[in-house]
Amino acid sequence: MSILVINAGSTSLKFGLFDADARESLVSGSIDWADGNRQRARFLLRRGSREERSEVAVADDSAAATCAVRALTAEGGITVVGHRVVHGGTEFRNSTLIDDQVEATIAGLAALAPLHNPPALAAIRAVRCVLPRVPQVAVFDTAFFARLPARAYLYAQPYEWYEKFGVRRIGFHGISLSYCAGRAMELLGRDPSESRLVICHLGGGCSATAVRGGEPVTTTMGFTPLDGLMMGTRSGSVDPGVLIHLLRHRGLTVNDLDDALTHRSGLFGVSGVSSDLAQIEAAASRGHQRAQLAFEMFADRVRSAIGALAVTMGGVDALVFTDRIGENSPALRAAACDGLECLGVRLDHQRNTSGRPDADIATNDSPVRILVIHTQEELMIARETRGVAGSASGDLGRSEPVGHTRD
Repeated sequence: MSILVINAGSTSLKFGLFDADARESLVSGSIDWADGNRQRARFLLRRGSREERSEVAVADDSAAATCAVRALTAEGGITVVGHRVVHGGTEFRNSTLIDDQVEATIAGLAALAPLHNPPALAAIRAVRCVLPRVPQVAVFDTAFFARLPARAYLYAQPYEWYEKFGVRRIGFHGISLSYCAGRAMELLGRDPSESRLVICHLGGGCSATAVRGGEPVTTTMGFTPLDGLMMGTRSGSVDPGVLIHLLRHRGLTVNDLDDALTHRSGLFGVSGVSSDLAQIEAAASRGHQRAQLAFEMFADRVRSAIGALAVTMGGVDALVFTDRIGENSPALRAAACDGLECLGVRLDHQRNTSGRPDADIATNDSPVRILVIHTQEELMIARETRGVAGSASGDLGRSEPVGHTRD
C-alpha cells in the first residue's frame, strides 16, 4: 500500500509513489514540456538508481496526470493521493481532504494563480476518473504562511481593500520552504527555534523568504505568484504606475497586461532567448547582450531580496538556495552572493562549483553558512497526505488500496 503524490505545474508534472509511512520514495518521475511541445513531452520514471526515459504526447494537464497515474498503478496498491495546490488563499490554513466544496474553492482561486491552480484541478479530476475510490488530499503552498504577522501581509493600500476583498500578501512555495527549513537545521546541527534563514526558491517561479525559528517572517511573493522576484516568464514586482499608464494612455487592456506580465516577461522577456536560465547563461557566454543583461538583472534582484530579508530579521545564520536554478546554477549563486560579504556571507568558489546538494558552499570562516539543498516537495506532500488521510480514516494502513484503473 502506498501514497501517490502529484505536483502539477505550468510546464511539468512531477509525481512520486511513497510507502504508507511516507518515509521512502518507491518510484518517482516527471513529465516535462518546458519547450511548449506537448506532443513530445519528456517522460522520466526513476526506481532507485535506474531511470527510464521516453517521450509521450499529453495534449493537456488532464492527459499528463492520467499518464502518470496509469504508469504508477502497476507499481502497487495506491491508498491515497496527495496534490500540491499552489493557491489556497486564506481559506485553507492546513492540508485537507478534497470534496466538492474544497474543489470549488480551489477553482475559485484559479484566477489568482492561473499557471498553477488549473493544472492541479485537472490532476484532481483525472485521478478521480482513473481511481474513483481513492481519497485525495490537497496540500497548499500558502498554508506555511498562515501565521504571517499583519505588518508583513498588509499592503499600504486602502484598508477596506483588505477587509472587503481580502487583498493581502499570501506567500507561496511553502511546501518547499517547510522542507528546506527543516533540512537546513539538520545540516547545521542547530536548534530550529534559534535559526534565522533566508531561503531562495529559484525555479520557474522564484521567491525569497525570511524564516526565523521555523516560522515565516516575510516573503517576496504577494497576493499572487506574480509578485516579488523576476522569474522565468513572470515580471515580479513592477511599478503600478506603469500599469496605469499602459491602460490609460497606450491602449492596452487588462487581458493584455495579464498575458504580458505572466507569460512574456521575466527572464524570457528581457533576454528574448528563453525562460530557462541555463539557456540564458549559454547565450550570454556566446556574447548575447540581452541574455547577459537578463542574468545580471536576475542576480541583482535575488541579492537585493537577500539583503532586505536578512536586515528584517536582524541578521542571518544561513542562506539557502533550492529548486532548479538554486540547485543547478553555480554562476547565479556566485553572482547573488557577490556583495553580501557585509552581511557575513562568504562563498567558497571551489565548493560552489563542485558541490552537489545537499552541501555547504561557504568558506570555513564564513559567519553565515550557504547551503544548497535539494528540495523534496513530493516527500512533504506525502507526509501531509498521510497525516490528513490517517486522521480521517483512523489508520491509513487499513484503507482499501486500489491498484487498477478504470477503462
